[in-house]
Amino acid sequence: MKTIHQIIAGYTSGDAISNEARYFRDLFRKNGFNSEIYCPQRNIGEKNKDAFDINECTPNKDDIVLLHLSIGSPANIYFKNLDCKKIILYHNVTPAHFFRFINEDTLSILEQGAKQVTQLAGSADINLADSKFNAKEISNLGYKDVSVLPIIIDFDKLTNTPNKQIVSKFTGDTKNILFVGRCAPNKKIEDLITAFYVYKKTVEPNSRLILAGSANGCERYFYLLKDYIAKLDLEDSVTLTGAVPQADLNAYYQVADLFLCMSEHEGFCIPLIEAMHSETPILAYEEAAVPETLDSASVTFKEKNYKQVAEMMRTLINETDIRNQVIKAQNQRLERLQNLNLEKQITEIVHQLEK
Repeated sequence: MKTIHQIIAGYTSGDAISNEARYFRDLFRKNGFNSEIYCPQRNIGEKNKDAFDINECTPNKDDIVLLHLSIGSPANIYFKNLDCKKIILYHNVTPAHFFRFINEDTLSILEQGAKQVTQLAGSADINLADSKFNAKEISNLGYKDVSVLPIIIDFDKLTNTPNKQIVSKFTGDTKNILFVGRCAPNKKIEDLITAFYVYKKTVEPNSRLILAGSANGCERYFYLLKDYIAKLDLEDSVTLTGAVPQADLNAYYQVADLFLCMSEHEGFCIPLIEAMHSETPILAYEEAAVPETLDSASVTFKEKNYKQVAEMMRTLINETDIRNQVIKAQNQRLERLQNLNLEKQITEIVHQLEK
């Protein structure tokens, strides 16, 4: 039987790259391939039966192995030394400097990742990236003929029934400003809090900020944010949810009046697409892959002028005609994404190596 395996740095249920690897595996199997997912044993989530120890990945010369490249890992070097047909799919490595004084272990892993990305140039038969932003990054590092394979988004989970208690609690006259994403320093959540503070003080006192995302590995950053919230006297107006199940997340999207993003580094940014799916207008800082993800559908800004941001927030929330125009454009962007035949693209890429 033909074989195509995947290697990732770590496997955890709910993680975007893990989800994509599982989607690919099922697709490969449907097309007649023997296919498994491998990563370092220590990075396989508890009770997980979808991934196996990377040392068990021993392909033949005619087999294909796809590496999801996203962080520093022994898995990357293991892949480099394999004698088989190879594909790299680059998901981006977050610049390490964001984590200085926040998490030195993460800082080290990201520095290692940046070095390994450079070392892997020329090691694969096919080079892929999940955004034009990421493709340009590795092309500048010497990767040849990089093609864009858009990231897999599970739209079905966004239609699951939302948590009714959350919907009830956050429905009312209070304006809900939402951000979804890891509580990580590259997301610039302190800037989100500042923008919300200015909005609440100068535009809409009856408002709250909801920050949904795990702080795992960034606990120091989380407590710095808590201190900042207290300093601004926003403790009753800011909700830090931590990691939440899908039903809760769908509820937060449902009650949101605006999705606000201040992130300074994204390789794609799936929550922006999720917000579009919930017909929530988006206001975002124009940096990294954010403009590409939005594809001119939402409102962006290039300077963090908080008074101007607060006024744009007011417009998108209160001006019905403008709000509806943005939502219409976002729906069109969403339709373009949903019409992509990713299964065909993946199958064609694999067939290139079968010739």
